[in-house]
Amino acid sequence: MLFVIGITVFLMLLIFGPQWWVQRVLSRHSQFQDHFPGTGGELARHLLDRFGLSEVTVEATDQGDHYDPAKKAVRLSPDKIDAKSLTAIAVAAHEVGHALQHRENYVPLALRTKLASLVSGAEKLGSALMLVLPVLAIVSRSPVVGALLLVAGIGSLALSVLVHCLTLPVEWDASFRRALPILEQGYISKREQRQARTILTAAALTYVAGSLAGLLNLWRWLAILRR
Repeated sequence: MLFVIGITVFLMLLIFGPQWWVQRVLSRHSQFQDHFPGTGGELARHLLDRFGLSEVTVEATDQGDHYDPAKKAVRLSPDKIDAKSLTAIAVAAHEVGHALQHRENYVPLALRTKLASLVSGAEKLGSALMLVLPVLAIVSRSPVVGALLLVAGIGSLALSVLVHCLTLPVEWDASFRRALPILEQGYISKREQRQARTILTAAALTYVAGSLAGLLNLWRWLAILRR
């Protein structure tokens, strides 16, 4: 019993620990810095124009900072788009990094985009199938039906885990192959470059936590079905 409790606590720390650290890092560097010539949104616009991506828009969003390949839009939350802080600057450059990936037809981004469009519905379908699986198997009295539903349910959950795992290298590339080298070209000081690296590392860890959470959810359903 103590072993199970210990494993559970360890998994919770593994999943939620990075999320707590990410929020702490982003908050620590969110203070107003009057030496920055512009906000996160203005930097994003400047960088997009600098790299010949004038067709990409910069928009405010309450859905979290992201780049939308379909709409060709860099979307920043209000605390980034209108803020003069190191967090706002680093996140804006990171999202522009995704726009640069899109222009270059960066394969992992294209694959993630295609898979992500399937994940939302597939994940809900997978959870629903796992819930109704025992009932349908009993009603149909067919082991084949039960097996097919099981495969479909687990497959949809596994797809979500795959997208999370694929997201990490995409985010890492946007941060450290694109955003940070750009910021090091005179946009931020040497001291701020070290801090920006910490911010971008913290942001990437959110996807590690997402991958672990997805794996835990998949393992939980498999454990239930074994009973």
